[in-house]
Amino acid sequence: MPANVLVCQNHPPVYKENTMTNSRVGFISLGCPKALVDSENILTRLRQDGYQISPSYQESDLVVVNTCGFIDAAVEESLDSIGEALAENGRVIVTGCLGARQDEILARHPQVLKITGAHATDEVLEAVHKHLPQPHNPFTDLVPPQGIKLTPAHYAYLKISEGCNHRCSFCIIPSMRGDLVSRPLEDVMHEAERLQTSGVKELLVVSQDTSAYGVDLKYQATNWRGQRLQTRFKDLATALGELGMWVRMHYVYPYPHVDDVVPLMAEGKILPYLDVPFQHANSRILKLMKRPAASENNLQRIRSWREICPDITIRSTFIVGFPGETEQEFDELLQFLEEAQMDRVGCFAYSPVKGAQANELPGSVPEEVKQERLQRFMEVQAGISAQRLQQRIGIRSTVLVDEVVEQGAVARSMADAPEIDGQVFIDNATYLKVGEFVEVEFEDADEYDLWARPVQSDPK
Repeated sequence: MPANVLVCQNHPPVYKENTMTNSRVGFISLGCPKALVDSENILTRLRQDGYQISPSYQESDLVVVNTCGFIDAAVEESLDSIGEALAENGRVIVTGCLGARQDEILARHPQVLKITGAHATDEVLEAVHKHLPQPHNPFTDLVPPQGIKLTPAHYAYLKISEGCNHRCSFCIIPSMRGDLVSRPLEDVMHEAERLQTSGVKELLVVSQDTSAYGVDLKYQATNWRGQRLQTRFKDLATALGELGMWVRMHYVYPYPHVDDVVPLMAEGKILPYLDVPFQHANSRILKLMKRPAASENNLQRIRSWREICPDITIRSTFIVGFPGETEQEFDELLQFLEEAQMDRVGCFAYSPVKGAQANELPGSVPEEVKQERLQRFMEVQAGISAQRLQQRIGIRSTVLVDEVVEQGAVARSMADAPEIDGQVFIDNATYLKVGEFVEVEFEDADEYDLWARPVQSDPK
């Protein structure tokens, strides 16, 4: 890929089209799926207003950079991307989470045209209009009903809320994105239906706190397709499950009512997949993090989920080297891993985030100790993952094809979210189509990925 092609972090090249008009906007999207949805909304509005989306700095009249500001590495990546856009193009509008730290951006890049915070679509559009006049009547523009998407055509992220009511000591998201603001259930469902009509096969439900959906709206009731539903996690999952697509739940805070959604997974209404960020297992560290529960409660929850839905995939993330974490407390985390036997696990060495309360905690863990613990953690989880994948050999399952390459097809099972989990490789199956559901039998596995063959042979 040429160096000047604007890309979305961890995604294919940004939306491209004919740029034979004036008023062309380049776009760089960084960060998490929630930020990706913000980027899609901005791009959709830009196209509705008649702007062309350019794939290169040189062909752009200005560049919008949607930033991430969650950890130091993301901040540096965002600042570097702003600098690159300024150097290559010179006219840059900055939005996203890092926008909450305007002084830091201006100290490095004082020549940016405008800085907005996260989920500020209107402000971004106003800035674009100011510095790049709208090219023609928006009523003449053709925009697909699902809007402009940065994901492949067969899956899409569905953001159901913004912000978070929690104040975890290591996190500054509420200071950047505010408190929880849930979208009305009918708005979410209308978007889901539009995505389904456009050919989307899998919805990835995202937010800062998915299982808190509707709390701010006091679970207000609404009528949807003849049903009386409340604006809450279970009712939304029920309604989405009736669309007939894969529905995958991310960022699910482990409230007690999450248990009520697991039967929907057992019934095949939504995917048997829960992404629950436990963060640690030691009760003292969890309190310092301002996180809920204790490890024994979480272990019991996991056991009960598996009793209800034996095929459930449990994904989680953890932090090692949190301020004050002792070797004994880290060992407790490793023991929790062994007992929980989770399918998919990510881990981060603690990194101070500007503005986070955890920065004031005593007992900073040396960097070399953090990295050593991170390595030990991942070695333990790699063994667990390999063992659990070995148990799937010989099992038949439906997979969704993401890519067809020279060697065959690359797909995902119900246990695999795009970009963060494993893949299923189907050798020589070049006749398959991207976005196609295929029944396969798993034949081999390593620590994170599976190899499979189609149950029905090549039609040739």
